[in-house]
Parts: sequence; structure tokens; C-alpha cells
Amino acid sequence: MIRLNTNPLRESATILRRAGVIMGTVGLTALYSAVMLLRALFGRLDRRMVDKYCREWSAALLRLVRVSLTVRGEVPDFSDGRRYIIMCTHASHYDIPVTFVSLPGSIRMLAKKELFKIPLLGQAMRAGEFPSIDRSSQAQARQDLRKAKEMMESGIVLWAAPEGTRSPDGNLLPFKKGCFHLALDTEAVILPVAIRGIQRVLPARTMHINLGQLVEMRVGKPIDTVGKTKEDLAEVMTSVRSAMEELLGNGEPE
Repeated sequence: MIRLNTNPLRESATILRRAGVIMGTVGLTALYSAVMLLRALFGRLDRRMVDKYCREWSAALLRLVRVSLTVRGEVPDFSDGRRYIIMCTHASHYDIPVTFVSLPGSIRMLAKKELFKIPLLGQAMRAGEFPSIDRSSQAQARQDLRKAKEMMESGIVLWAAPEGTRSPDGNLLPFKKGCFHLALDTEAVILPVAIRGIQRVLPARTMHINLGQLVEMRVGKPIDTVGKTKEDLAEVMTSVRSAMEELLGNGEPE
């Protein structure tokens, strides 16, 4: 067990405090995005620096909401030359920062294409090797898939939310097939992860922020897709869902 941060004070954020968290989040995101873009402009942005900035940004965001975070399970180091996809429950925007500070390696979120349209952030994500897959166009999807494969082969660890959208209550939603197709196409190792209690920090589709929440990341056993084909898609999805349901339990941190 790894305890990354502790703060026992739990409370619902006042309007003033909520405004401070939002402004701090926007400011930190703009700052780190600008720094990355400046370094990229002068040819001084490498993968190691992107990893560092992502973790610093994530830790700062979690400090703003005073999350008390614990990590349980065996955490791989992702350095064995295999391709990895982290498949994680998704009940809050804070799932990404929690993952960045909890797990090693060059983790990059498999992002929605809409995020790349956000000023500064979108450009920084492109500079930082964050992939997206646009399945509205088959030709673009194939091109995006090839790029994602190349990133994984070069050492990038992809983070994906198989639910596709945030769960309002922390319970698992139905899975979408996109990230599973990518896992099979790349013969990746799938690392199932569940984050308990994160839904209370910033519940989906609300602006209600709760401070000092207990959050627990649970890391499951890797699921290898070597030798699996598209005919095995349903089996792989079932295996991953069962693993994530077991990790999630009742959704409450212990």
C-alpha cells in the first residue's frame, strides 16, 4: 500500500472556495501548458519533461481539493518492452491527475478530439504526445490508430476509460469497444484500475466540489492480449469488466 497524501479535513466547498479551486485549476493548466509549448518551441521538450510536468500539474490539482490518496495493489514499472493500456473507472475529471501521481511511466490519456480544440491545453497535449482516435471517420480512425500504435511501441503507456463517459454515482457504466480494439490490434497488456471515492470530489456533470475526500486507487492484475483476435473481443471485455468490478467493490475507500 502506498499513501501519497493525507488530509483528514473533509468539507463541502463554499462558493468562494469553489471559485478558488476553479480559478486555480484553470491557472495551473494554462501555466503548465504554456511552459510545455515554450520548451517545445525552442526544441527543449522531451518525454521525460512531459512526464515531470504532468505529475507536477496533477499533484498541484489534487492539493487544491485536499485529496487524501492511497494506492493499493502491485504497480508495474512498464519497462519490460511490452505495450500497455491502463483501463480505468471514470467517475470524475480527477481520475487523470490521480493516475499521473500514482503510477510510473510515460502515461498519456487517450483523449477526446474536442480537448485538442481548447486553447493552450490542446496544443500542449499535441506537443506532449497525447493521442486521440476519431471514429467518426474510418480513414482518420485508421491513421489515429497507427499513430497510437507507434506511441505505444516507443514506450508510451495509454490511459483509457472503457466507459467512455463519467459515471454519476461511481458505478460502472456499459463499456465501449474502441480501447479494446486498440488493445487487441497492438497485443497490449491491459492493466485494470479502479478509483474508489473519486466521484465525491467533483461529481459528474456538477460543479459541486468536496474537499479533503478519501480516495483509493486499486491496481489489478495485468491481462495479456497476446494471441487474442477480434473473435475474442467479448471475452476480453468481460474479463476486464469483472476485474474492474472486483477492484471497485462498493466504491468506498477502505
